[in-house]
Amino acid sequence: MGADNSDMAVLGGSGEPEVSDSLRTFGAMVQALREHAGLGREQLAESIGYSKHMVASVEQGRRMPDTAFVEGVDRALGGTRALLAAAQHLGRQPGLAAWFRKWAGLEATAIALYTYECRMIPGLLQTKAYARTLFEDRLPLLTDDEIEAQWTARAERQRLLRERPNTAFSFILEEQLFLRQTGGGDVTRELLDHVLKIAEQRNVEIQVMPLLRESHAGLAGPIQLLETPENRWFAYCEGQRGGMLVVDAKEISILQSRYARMRSQALTIPDSVSLLQRMRGDL
Repeated sequence: MGADNSDMAVLGGSGEPEVSDSLRTFGAMVQALREHAGLGREQLAESIGYSKHMVASVEQGRRMPDTAFVEGVDRALGGTRALLAAAQHLGRQPGLAAWFRKWAGLEATAIALYTYECRMIPGLLQTKAYARTLFEDRLPLLTDDEIEAQWTARAERQRLLRERPNTAFSFILEEQLFLRQTGGGDVTRELLDHVLKIAEQRNVEIQVMPLLRESHAGLAGPIQLLETPENRWFAYCEGQRGGMLVVDAKEISILQSRYARMRSQALTIPDSVSLLQRMRGDL
C-alpha cells in the first residue's frame, strides 16, 4: 500500500494536536442567530431533530456539528446560508491531531465502523486511566494541559458508542493487548470491566484474536474501515507520526477481505466475552 497512490490522502506528519478557535466561533454564531430569532435551545433542537444537549455542545464549542445539523440550523434560523459557509472552515476540537481530523469527521456520521488493533486498545474503548498511561509515555513529553486536551477529545469521540445506536461497531482486538497490563493491574481491571460493559450493547461486536494463533490475515498491521450514510467506504491507516486516509476502492476491498477473514479467525463473540471475563477474574 504505497503512499504515492493518487487515490490515497496522506493526512499528516506531526502527531501534535492542532488547537483552533473555529468551533467556539461557530458556536457563538449559532447562539447569536438563535437568540436573535427568539428561540430557546430546546425549541431549536426540536425543530431540527437533535437533542438540546447537542445544540448546547455546539454553541459552547465542544462538539463538531455534522452536515445535517448545520443545514437544519441554517434553515431554522433564516436560511441565509451563512452557517453553511462558516462550517467550511471548522477544525476539530483541541486534542485531535490535525492529520486525524478528516477521518474523525467521517467517523462521526458513519453507519458502520470496523477496527482491528494489535498495538493498543482502540481510542473508542479506552478508559481515562489507560489513555493517560499512553499519553504520559509519549515522546516528546506532553504537558499536563496537553494530556487533558488529548483525553477530552478522546472522551468526546467515545460519545459515538452511546449516541449512535444505529451504527454497527465491530472490534477485533489482540489478546496480548490485555495481557500486557498497560498501566498495571488496577488499570487493566477497570479497562476489562469497561470493555465488557460496552460489549453488552446490541450494536457493538467485540472479538478477541487469541494469542495462540499461528497466523491470521491481519499480521500486516491495524485496520480501520467505515461506511458512510451514502454507502461509501473509507479506510484509515496510522503509523508512529501520521495517518493516511484511503479512498481507492481496490485498496479498500483488500482491507475488507482481510478484515472479513479475521472475523472468522478470531474467537466468536460469546467466546471472546468469556475469555475477557476469565482474564478479569484472574487479575
